[in-house]
Amino acid sequence: MAVNWIIYCVFLLPLLAVGTAFAGVFNATDRDVFTGDLLQVNLSQDRANEKRKLMSADSHPNLYFSQVDVLHLRQRASTTHNHIFKVIRAAALTMLSNAAFYMPPAKHEEFTSKWNEIYGNNLPPLALYCLLSPDDSTALQFLIKFLDRMAEYPDWKVTSAPNDEVPAAHSLTGFATAFDFIYSYLDEQRREVYLKKMRSETEELYELSKCRAWGKQYLQNHQTTNILAILIGAIVLGSHGNPESMIWKQVAVNYMEKNMFLLNHVVDGSLDEGVAYGSYTAKSITQYVFLAERHFNIDNLQNNWLQGHFWFYYATLFPGFQRTIGIADSNYNWFYGPESQLVFLDTFVMRNGTGNWLAQQIRKHRPKDGPMGQSSAQRWATLHTEYIWYNHHLTPQPPQDFGRARMHIFSNWGVVTYGAGLPIGQGNTFVSFKSGKLGGRAVYDIVHDKPYSWAESWKSFNPGHEHPDQNSFTFAPNGQVFVSEALYGPKYTFLNNVLVFSPSPTSQCNSPWEGQLGECAKWLRWTDKGVGDVRGEVIAASSHMNTMFVSGEAVSAYSPAMRLKSVFRALVLLNSQTLLVLDHVEKWDDSPVTSLSAFFHNLDIDFKYVPFRFMGRYNGAMMDVWDAHYKMFWFDSRGQSPDTRIQEAEQAAEFKKRWTQYVNVTFEMTDAVSRVAYVFHGPYVKVVSPKFIDNNKNGAKLSLTINNTETIISIATNYKDIGARLSYLGFAGHCKVEDRNQITRYGLGTQLIPKQISSDNQLFDLGFTVNVVAGVVLCVVIGFLTLQRKFYGWFSRLMRYALLSMLLLWIAALLFVSNSCDRLLCGVKWKDAGANSEVSKQIRLYEESRLPLPTVLITTLPGSGSDILKHLFYNNSDFVYIRVPTEHVDIPETEFEFDSLVDACEWSRSDAMNGRFKMIHGWLHSLVYNTRMYLQNIQLAEGSRVKQAQRAGPSRDRKKRSRWRESNSELQGKLRASVDRDAEYVREIRRHVAEFPNARVVLNMQSGSWALKLPFIQEAVGPSLRTIYVVRDPRAWIYLMVYNSKPSLYSLKNIPQHISLIFKEDAVSEGCQTIAPEFKTIQSLLQRSETNPILILSHLWLAHTAAVLRVSEGLPEESYLQVRFEDVVNYPQETAESIHTFIGIPVSPEALNQLLFTTSTNLYNLMYEGNISPASINKWRQNMPRKDVRLIEDVCGNVMKRLGYTKLAS
Repeated sequence: MAVNWIIYCVFLLPLLAVGTAFAGVFNATDRDVFTGDLLQVNLSQDRANEKRKLMSADSHPNLYFSQVDVLHLRQRASTTHNHIFKVIRAAALTMLSNAAFYMPPAKHEEFTSKWNEIYGNNLPPLALYCLLSPDDSTALQFLIKFLDRMAEYPDWKVTSAPNDEVPAAHSLTGFATAFDFIYSYLDEQRREVYLKKMRSETEELYELSKCRAWGKQYLQNHQTTNILAILIGAIVLGSHGNPESMIWKQVAVNYMEKNMFLLNHVVDGSLDEGVAYGSYTAKSITQYVFLAERHFNIDNLQNNWLQGHFWFYYATLFPGFQRTIGIADSNYNWFYGPESQLVFLDTFVMRNGTGNWLAQQIRKHRPKDGPMGQSSAQRWATLHTEYIWYNHHLTPQPPQDFGRARMHIFSNWGVVTYGAGLPIGQGNTFVSFKSGKLGGRAVYDIVHDKPYSWAESWKSFNPGHEHPDQNSFTFAPNGQVFVSEALYGPKYTFLNNVLVFSPSPTSQCNSPWEGQLGECAKWLRWTDKGVGDVRGEVIAASSHMNTMFVSGEAVSAYSPAMRLKSVFRALVLLNSQTLLVLDHVEKWDDSPVTSLSAFFHNLDIDFKYVPFRFMGRYNGAMMDVWDAHYKMFWFDSRGQSPDTRIQEAEQAAEFKKRWTQYVNVTFEMTDAVSRVAYVFHGPYVKVVSPKFIDNNKNGAKLSLTINNTETIISIATNYKDIGARLSYLGFAGHCKVEDRNQITRYGLGTQLIPKQISSDNQLFDLGFTVNVVAGVVLCVVIGFLTLQRKFYGWFSRLMRYALLSMLLLWIAALLFVSNSCDRLLCGVKWKDAGANSEVSKQIRLYEESRLPLPTVLITTLPGSGSDILKHLFYNNSDFVYIRVPTEHVDIPETEFEFDSLVDACEWSRSDAMNGRFKMIHGWLHSLVYNTRMYLQNIQLAEGSRVKQAQRAGPSRDRKKRSRWRESNSELQGKLRASVDRDAEYVREIRRHVAEFPNARVVLNMQSGSWALKLPFIQEAVGPSLRTIYVVRDPRAWIYLMVYNSKPSLYSLKNIPQHISLIFKEDAVSEGCQTIAPEFKTIQSLLQRSETNPILILSHLWLAHTAAVLRVSEGLPEESYLQVRFEDVVNYPQETAESIHTFIGIPVSPEALNQLLFTTSTNLYNLMYEGNISPASINKWRQNMPRKDVRLIEDVCGNVMKRLGYTKLAS
């Protein structure tokens, strides 16, 4: 025995060293997770020891709570947690009343003959019920018999799936959890039997993790389920001195921490397997996060994915809280929970009551039966964790702006939803759109960029549950599903609402048709050639009032053999009842494809599609919902509207069949470009006169008359060319919708058309009609009486004159009304005029003042974090991002030398007009308006040929600005590397400009000198200039300069010398006629030899910021935007949208995702600062001496207040 222990010790010692990286995996302690009503996870070792003394000799329960917590749990069953306890009790009573169904069968063969996860899933809630209701001996005996049968089985596998360990993992998780809960009720013999069974099952799962695919594939439900089972088994066994359990814990934690690390890249809280399987994976993730903190002191609560995961449940809900979008392999809603996951998020992450609220809404509205009811195998599986985690102090409350339709962009997933999380009702409409990268953006980029050695391409991931569904959509007007996904099933493109093409030389099923890559199997064939490169993209997404626009590109999802150039789809929700879908397909000249076919699905068997003909001209389909007609029809740009085929299909799904019906319509592709429009509308709207009115190479324009109002929809299909979009739409966005009341430019806003025009025309029309009627009556009467020759006999002379006077007055009134408008007769509709001539005139007037394409200039005080804005513009077809200065993009040498930190010199508009600083003027003009030529003219220096001439004779000032001393070889090596990087950077910009010649220049001026020269730059560049000034909290900025690194940037960059050069006589006389008066205080500090860096830097920040605020007041309002660095980090989406609205170009979901990743994951570094996140930018609050903070606030307080920075409370 002693020999065995020695062997174990020798084997485990290396593991103990590794284990410290996981914050005490082997130092598991019994922790009290309850204090009062709140969960606690950070108890000290002494506190844990004290609790252990209070406990009985037994070591259970320990998994989620300790023995001393049981009394609190029982008390809450009748008070704060009663609504959850009722569900748990109902579940237990249901099991007891139908033992034949819920009790594991006596025969092992029967147990393994079917998918048996139901037994493991039901054990935890049943065991918790027995713990909360100790008087219910019947339930306890049922549970013990349940456990006895599970322990008797030789294994927990499923015969038909011998290589799938998921059922065994469910059984192990449930068995170990139940064992932990009711340990004190078990006799010694049963304890030993149960421990032996758990040990063998845990060991087998651990061994299989070394060879099974799930042991290598991250972020997939199989891995998280199986690894969590190993961890739970190891934790329970570890309380009984099982030596192997330490290894199992270590391995399990290692797996799960890698999953958490990868999830931190997912900025939108989504999971690529969809909502159903996502709830499955999230069940295991939330349990792991809790257990890791409780037992190993590993804190994952700040994980970026957890921060956004609530929206994965809320923003995917159809109106009515019963159904979710069915992207990837899905049922109608969730496999597991999601009440438990929502309660966890509320208690530990959000702490605002919204998770509790949504959990209540889902439980309240969940159907008891039918296809949207919970599966009997899964419906109770998370009740125990929901009960344990629920915090009744968090009052349930809906998210902000609940009740209004909102758009939500899942930028990593590639999914956009609109109208989610609303009650069902007329006008509460839901739309979703999917076009994303395989595996989600984060996983796709990791696979292709290979930043981590342990993530081995697609071998480390498993997107097999995804569908060939790029550019798919759903539509549910009034909450009634009209177009839906086909849910779980085989991976055929035609089972999704997307396009297939014919003929294709690479068709693998349904020949000659071919859909998207990876189809034709039970699982997506992601390892096939080309499938791993599928990267659908949401091009644009925005909403205004009760409308929305979204577009996507999916050409990479189709076989290159089809020679397709673009497969572009756009959705425009025109009102709550009407959705327009436009398909734009472009092919190369040698493409073999001659036909495209579209599919639209609906799974609701009660409401079937029937053929329908619209206006006797267009073919379509209709769905009758209790006499409310939901209609669709289609036509292409040539006016063709082919017949439809309405079909039904039954597909294998999970362990059953799923029925679907679909509309299929096929169009011929006779030209290089094919455009097809589909109109879907609900019963509460009248749609007539649909047609293409323009079919331009840059876009398409359609007209629909909706409720007697003509609506014109313009969509730019040449979406990569910002110049083409401007030419076609009149602004740099992607879609515009016009009617007689307003113009909506998606991504920018809605512009109302003055209503006086339409109301005046109505008055003129009414006046004209009255005059005509009166005149006709008078003429008829006079004519009749004259013909009767009784005029003079019937009327006296006075009556004659009165009648003639009335006739003259009528003619005068008619002429006056006619002269009040721009036509001879107001109200007459001439053949050459449209129905809304005055509206068209106003629209033309608005279009004459087109929004200019911007030139963006970013300026700041160095160290303020302006580089973070790179991620809004870099690698974007709309922009070319250039940093100034770099090794090759340098500032011309003039009589004025720019300091790399800051100077106090102001350049005015008159300086530019009078020809001063011509070199700078010409350099700016060339960089902005002749970018391609400017870049081509740069002589790239190779690393071996550093620009010696430039460095051999630096200016007299630069000689004084020496950096810290290094050996010549080290310095030359760094210079060579820097020059090589910069040369490649210039080549990259050249390629980008060549591909996107109309991309707008974004200049990030690295020196603070430029901020005081904005009037000069405005005049040099012209009215297109849009300046973004990035400002930062002075306390954070000074902390970065003084305290963030050693040696400090203050000394490393020789800041005092830079400041002294501001007032150097030759610098002022040679190139600076105007010194900003705000800098005078700094000059006085230098004159008295002030050495306190905090005081000097405070006055520098104050002088520069106050001067910029003053200078900016003289700039055109539309040309200057001030952005706080803290807002970029804390509110990246809102800040990105405001920046793009300012420059007049809608923000793309791709750019938004990149900014979110940069600001929230702790995986992006700013030079000299390190990782960026909302927590890291406030390090000064904890680490900066309070006397320094007070000094900064005393100096800068007024300007800080003006910028919205509040003083730190004493």
